[in-house]
Amino acid sequence: MTDINKIARSYIDLWNERTPSRRREILSQNWTSDARYIDPLMSGDGHDGVDALIAGVQQKFPDFRFRLIGEPNGFGDHVRFSWGLGPDGGDSPIKGTDFAVLSDGRIRSITGFLDQVPAGA
Repeated sequence: MTDINKIARSYIDLWNERTPSRRREILSQNWTSDARYIDPLMSGDGHDGVDALIAGVQQKFPDFRFRLIGEPNGFGDHVRFSWGLGPDGGDSPIKGTDFAVLSDGRIRSITGFLDQVPAGA
């Protein structure tokens, strides 16, 4: 059985990892090689594409970190979880909900929805 909490935590850890080699290691362990990420603002294919998206978000928001909001849930090969992006210890001005499709316990695709984005973010 898939541990949905582990999937969601490793996803958040990936987006917070600032060391490129460690980020690539997390991608390799937890995402399929043909994984796809898409949300209303960006998309990326494979480990290289997803890694580039994460690096871009980190560059745009260097002092922000991702955190889980609430509890992940799911069934079968599907996981849903919400997250916030903001400064440590403060409210997250950016919030979203992501839906993962898994393959053999690894992320094959993420479809992201942006629930709250301030103007200019």
